[in-house]
This record gives sequence, C-alpha cells and structure tokens, in this order.
Amino acid sequence: MQNTTLMNKSIELFCGTGGLALGLQNAGFQHTALYEWDKDSCDNIKANIAAGFDGISDWNVYQSDVRTVSYDGLTGKINMISGGPPCQPFSLGGKAQAYNDKRDMFPEAVRAVREVMPEVFIFENVKGLLRKSFSLYFSYIILQLTYPSIVKPQGMTWEEHRTLLEQHHTSNRHGDCEYNVVFRLLNAADYGVPQLRHRVVIVGFRKDVDAHWSFPNPTHSKEALLYSKWVTGDYWARHNMAMPMSNPLSKQAIKNIRSAVEECNAPLRPWQTTRDAIGDLPDPQSKEAAAFDNHIFRAGAKIYPGHSGSVLDEPSKTIKAGAHGVPGGENMLVLDNGDVRYYTVRESARIQTFPDDYHFVASWTESMRQIGNAVPVKLAEAVGSSVYAHLKEIDHAKRRYSNN
Repeated sequence: MQNTTLMNKSIELFCGTGGLALGLQNAGFQHTALYEWDKDSCDNIKANIAAGFDGISDWNVYQSDVRTVSYDGLTGKINMISGGPPCQPFSLGGKAQAYNDKRDMFPEAVRAVREVMPEVFIFENVKGLLRKSFSLYFSYIILQLTYPSIVKPQGMTWEEHRTLLEQHHTSNRHGDCEYNVVFRLLNAADYGVPQLRHRVVIVGFRKDVDAHWSFPNPTHSKEALLYSKWVTGDYWARHNMAMPMSNPLSKQAIKNIRSAVEECNAPLRPWQTTRDAIGDLPDPQSKEAAAFDNHIFRAGAKIYPGHSGSVLDEPSKTIKAGAHGVPGGENMLVLDNGDVRYYTVRESARIQTFPDDYHFVASWTESMRQIGNAVPVKLAEAVGSSVYAHLKEIDHAKRRYSNN
C-alpha cells in the first residue's frame, strides 16, 4: 500500500459539461484528466478552456468510452477519482433497467478505483438509485466499491458475485485494496443551490486513510427561508418588494419556525430561491439581455395539467436534461404576472450554480441537456471541500509525526 500523502491530483469519469469537476476544482483538487464519451459536452469544456476560464487551463479532456481507458501508470499518482456514472439506468423518468441497461457504468467506476487505488473517490447519481426495486443491486454497487479487487469472474452473474462479496465482507480475510464507503441522499438546496435537487453521493476512503469523515452539515434550510419571508420579512426587503398581505402560514407554524431558527445553536442561511438566483437578469426579450451570455428568449412554454414551471420565490424545481417536453415543466419559469416561459440557458446555468463566465456554446436544446445532466457546482464544492480538508488534516498530522 502506498503512503498516504496529500496530493491534490484527480481524474474524473463521465464528466459531462463539467459541473462536478468545477466544484471539486474549487475545493482544491486539480484534474489531470477528464473522460466523457459525448462530443458536445467535451467541446463545451474545451471551448471554456480556450476562452481562458480561470483555473482549468491544465485540464486534459478526452472524448472516449471509459471502457477503453487505460489507467496504467496512475497508481500512486492520483489522489481522487470522481464522476457521475450515467443515470438513465436508475432514473425515475427512464426505463429503470439498472443492471440490465447497457448504460450502467458503475462497473467501470469500480475498475477505475481498482486500477488506480486513489485515496478517495466521489461518485454521484440520481435518487432513483435508492428505489426499493434497486436495493439489492445498490448494495452490490457498494460492496464492489468496498472491495474493488474482487473481480467478477467471467460467466458469473451479478447475484452470484454479490454473494461472493458478502461472504468476503463477513470474513476476516481482508486485503489491501479496500475502501470504507458511505453514501447519503443530499438535497442541493441544503447547500446553497437555488434548486430542489436530490442526489445520491457515494464517498469512499482507502482503508489506510484514517479519515473519520462524514458528510458536511447543511448550510441552508427551508425553515430559515420561511423565517426570512414570514417572520422578519427580510426576503422581500432584499428584493425591494412589499411583503405579501396574505401569510400562508398558521400561527402555530410561525411559532414552530421561530423556535427552529431562533433556538438553533448554528443558524443556517435561507434556502436560495429562483428569484435570488436570476432576479438581477433582465427580461430575455429586452435589449439589455444582449449584455448577458446565453440569455436568449425561447418561445413555446405552456402550462397544462401536470406540466407547471418553477415559481420565483421558492427554490427551482430540478433542472432536467431536456428542453421542450420535460415531463413536469421543470425547465419553465412562472413570472410574477402568471405568465410562463422557458428558462434561458444562462438562467438554467445559474440554477445549477455555474459561474456567469462559464459559456455554453451548443444550441439551446443541447446546452439545456448538458446543464440538466450536470452536478450543481456548489454541491460538488461543498462535498469536495469537506473531503479535501480531511485529507489535508491527515497529511499535516503525518508530516508532524515524521518530523518528530
């Protein structure tokens, strides 16, 4: 087993248009290679590199099928592996075929961990991964990531391999290439993302890394937003709006919110709303809109039963990988006068917490697909910063010990 010494080098699989990579870069990791099969997504990252987007000039983006990627020579040189394996096999909106879906790339995530043996990995996926119907397969994924060196023999079914892994897990015959793995369903809104977006995040530390790590605590809350709206009125004042005359909360609800916020030892900030995220952008049909990149009006939005947009004074609905025809109208915005329109690309990017100077160079439809598939930058940064801080603390402790 190689020594645990802080290196901030990382590689990312299934990088898409770069949301997870940007957040982890902000957290302190430096990506030496990003792999993505989709050409448009790769082109978008490369366009931002060429445009001089800060901090990513050293990114090497490879348009490739991860099943063909060789990791020879990377063992001991890469601190972290990250990625978001394709979510369609587990998506609530897809066919949900899981292990029967050829797009299931978790086996490739496991292979990367096995061959590189990083100190830590971070993988993200949709909440559908935790559906009851997938519970056995999800437990299999976790076991594979815990014991990546126990490869499924050719001809063995995944159920038989899971049994083999369970037997190893309950034995005392453990080897070097093993990981302590935890997972949690996170709501991006709890970490400052102006969007209700639930995602499963899986984090594993190599067994020789004494991390004592747990997921970072939320920094924002629904209760704090309600308090700001209906107790202090700060929310409306911040947006130069009069507090609505009709308060939707009961007296008891107000009392409970007061207690939750005022008696909290570590006060949280309010959930960010759609208005917080995009309220300063001009109407995309106005002349002023031309000053903002990717802020172009798109006609055709309509409300009908089961197809409604996001309201301004709540976190946005989950931005999804689509444009027209997104099932619940999640890519639409409801204006103050009740009219609806599609989010512009820039507005969607803000909802996903991409910086304004991160450009989207494809068509509106393709850009919306890329943004909808992305990990919110702030959520990635929150998890990544916590992981990086623990690795840094461990490294400093080892250095103090070696110098004594």
